[in-house]
Amino acid sequence: GIVATMPYIALQLIGIEAVLLAMGVEGHLPIIVAFIILALYTYNSGLRAPALIAFVKDALIYLVIIVAIIVIPVKLGGWDVIFGAAEEKFSVNDGPGVLLPSTGQLQYASLAFGSALALFLYPHSITGVLASQSRNVIKRNMSALPAYSLVLGLIALLGFMAIAAGVTPIGTNGNTIVPVLFDQMFYDWFNGIAYAAIGIGALVPAAIMSIAAANLFTRNIYKEYFRKDATDAQEAQVAKVASLVVKLGAVAAIIFIDPQFSIDLQLIGGVIILQTLPAVAIGLYTRWFHRGALIAGWIAGMSTGVWTLYTVKRIDPATGDVIREHFAGSAFSLSNLGLDTTYTIYAGLIAIAVNLLVAVVATYVLRAMKLPEGTDGTGLEDYFADQGDPRVKDLPEVVG
Repeated sequence: GIVATMPYIALQLIGIEAVLLAMGVEGHLPIIVAFIILALYTYNSGLRAPALIAFVKDALIYLVIIVAIIVIPVKLGGWDVIFGAAEEKFSVNDGPGVLLPSTGQLQYASLAFGSALALFLYPHSITGVLASQSRNVIKRNMSALPAYSLVLGLIALLGFMAIAAGVTPIGTNGNTIVPVLFDQMFYDWFNGIAYAAIGIGALVPAAIMSIAAANLFTRNIYKEYFRKDATDAQEAQVAKVASLVVKLGAVAAIIFIDPQFSIDLQLIGGVIILQTLPAVAIGLYTRWFHRGALIAGWIAGMSTGVWTLYTVKRIDPATGDVIREHFAGSAFSLSNLGLDTTYTIYAGLIAIAVNLLVAVVATYVLRAMKLPEGTDGTGLEDYFADQGDPRVKDLPEVVG
C-alpha cells in the first residue's frame, strides 16, 4: 500500500510544480516549495486540514472547468474547430485520430475496470472511510462520486483545446500544458483562480494519501513489529514522521526520475495494490479462502504483475523507435502469451486472475492437508460500528 501510494503523491506534487513553473518559478524550486507547503499543511492538522478545505477545492475545480468548457471554445471558434485541429494533428502520425485504435479498446476498457477494482483498496480511500463521522456521511459522499467522473471527462477535453490553441509546454514538461492554456485564455484575475484550483486540487489528495500511507506504516509495521505497547499518542507522533518520509520519497521520485515515468509508476502502483483484492475486499464478504492460500495468491499475482509490467515497452509512434524498453506503462501485449494478436490488456487484470486462481486452488490443497486456517479476530459487531457506538471515539479524545 505504501509503495503503491507514493507515485500517486508524486503525481499531485507534479501538478503543483506545473502551476509554479507556469508562474515563472524555475528549476527544482517549484517541487521543493510544493513539498514544504504539503508538509506544513498536514504535519500538525492531520486529516482536519484537507477535510476542512475539500469543499473549497471542489467548488474551485467545478467553477474553473465549467468556465473553461464555455469560454475557451468560444474564443477558439467552437468545438468543431477544436476537434478538427486535434484530428489534423493526430493524422500526421498515421494514427487513428481522436478515437482509440481498435487494438487499444480492450486495454482502455480493462484499465477502467481494473482501476475501479483498485480504487478503494488504496490506503487513502480506506482512511477516508474510517475517519468519517458516520455511515450517512459516507453514503452522502459516495452519491456525489458520479459528478466527479463527469468532471474528469470534461478535464480531458482541455487537451484538445490546447492543441487548437497552439499551446506549447514550458521546456519539455508536458504537464505544464493546462496551466499555460489557462494563462493564454483567461483574464489574469481568473487565471489566478484557475491556478489555485489546480494547486488546491493537488494538495488535498496528496495530504490524505501521505497521512494514509503513514498510518499504514504505524499500525501495521511499527506497532505490530517494533512497539506493541505503543499508545495512541505515540502512534500519532510516529505517523507524523512517517508522513514526512513518504512525502520525501515522492519528491525524490520526481527529482531523480523522469516526470513521465512518475505517471507510469502510478499505473504500476495500481497493479500492485490490485493484488490485495482477495484479502482486503473479497475478505469482507467471505471467510472461505485459507490464509496460506491468500498469501500464495498474492505472491503469484505480484510475480505475474512484475513480469507483465517488465515486458511493456514505449514506442515512438512517429519513428517506431523504442523509447523505454521496460516498465513503460500497464498495457500488456497479449502476443506475449503466444496469441496471434496485436491487442493489449491491462496488466493488473492478468495478475489478479493468476492471484485468484492460485488462491482458490491453494485453498483446496491446504484444506485437504488439514493445515490450520487461523482464527478470524473480527466479529459481527465490527462490521456495524457507527456514530454513537461506545467503541468509536473522536480524534481529540484518542490522541489528547
